[in-house]
Amino acid sequence: MYWPTTEYSEKYPMYGKVLPPWSLKPKQEIRACCGKMEGITTFKSDYRPYELVRQPRHIPEEYKPKQGKIDFDTTYKQDFNSYKVQPVVILRPLERQQVKKGKLDTIPTYKDDYRSWDIQKSESCKPEQTYHPPTVKFGNSTTFQDDYVPRETKPRESFKPSSVPRHSTAPFDGDTSHRLDYIPHQLEVKFARPKEVYKPTNLPFENLTTHRNDFQGLIGETAKICRPSYTRVTHNGHFEGSTEFRESFQPWEIPPPEVKKAPEYVPPTGSMQLHSTSHLDYVPYQASRVVPIRPISHRKNNFPFQGKSTMKEDFPAWETCRPGLIKQEQQIPNPSGKFDGLSTSRSHYVPHELIPTKSCKPLHAALKSSVPFDDVTMYTIEYAPKRQEICPASYPTPPGYTFENTNFQGHKFFRKITPAVKAF
Repeated sequence: MYWPTTEYSEKYPMYGKVLPPWSLKPKQEIRACCGKMEGITTFKSDYRPYELVRQPRHIPEEYKPKQGKIDFDTTYKQDFNSYKVQPVVILRPLERQQVKKGKLDTIPTYKDDYRSWDIQKSESCKPEQTYHPPTVKFGNSTTFQDDYVPRETKPRESFKPSSVPRHSTAPFDGDTSHRLDYIPHQLEVKFARPKEVYKPTNLPFENLTTHRNDFQGLIGETAKICRPSYTRVTHNGHFEGSTEFRESFQPWEIPPPEVKKAPEYVPPTGSMQLHSTSHLDYVPYQASRVVPIRPISHRKNNFPFQGKSTMKEDFPAWETCRPGLIKQEQQIPNPSGKFDGLSTSRSHYVPHELIPTKSCKPLHAALKSSVPFDDVTMYTIEYAPKRQEICPASYPTPPGYTFENTNFQGHKFFRKITPAVKAF
């Protein structure tokens, strides 16, 4: 039997007694509760029904009209004096009657300037159609019909495999490694850690931070500016406004464009013929006006028209007058005298002097000390640079170690070689 060897099989050999890891996946089972379910909810237990009492309805008082007569006089009727108003004179101009005179027999300037001329009809220069279609059928063949010879073509043999699936006669083996190797285990009860009760301390709160305790506000030197000094480059020479573009492209004199003179209009000689084919071919006819076909009515009524109806007789118009405004009497009398403009707030308000509250905020000023700033920290004192060593696991055979054994998961274990000490 031939067994192929690969780089993977050489680096990772197969071990016979290595078992697969156990699966901690729980079973997909529904844990049914065996106890009886109570139909009481928190809403049913907490809610208590109360008796509802209908609110009394407010009955309005009966309206009683006031005794006495209503005074319909208004200030408008008392103050307004009626005047006699005359109708406005119409400024429309008087109609002018047009005087009919005799027949107007005049010749307009259009007819006088443009008179009709005798124009002869121009002869047609269109040639006569002397084409006659052939009576014999067209029997000439084309070059394609002469050169092309039809031949029978056979379809090519297809090398494509058939798409019919091949069914196997052996029964289907549905066993997988998961089904064969999986062993169900019972889960242990999860450990619940008891919640610790918070106990506040009785000691007073110390609001002194390490920054306030260690920082003494020492005066330090300001950082030096490393920016180079700015030196402006200036030239004492006079600036010349000439450039390479101005020297290479000098202005040239451009002559003005020539204006083409239009030729003078010369009227053609001879008389103009203004007749058209419509004027020459049209013949006026004398036509009479069309008589209407509507029959003549022979009804004649000598009686006057009666414009009365049952509506006008049963509902005659009555003279109505518009009622006056109903104004309620003023119950509060108008004030007399000059308005003081003093309100109750201004009369009762007593101003007091405001005493500002004392601010307990510390002053925003840095603490100054003559002692120089000590920038030594624990990190700078205790820090010792170490050399970065290479992990021995990156080597295939780590130097200074000897191979011992391999566990069931395929991990290799090495032992460090200790140097032998010679006895004196």
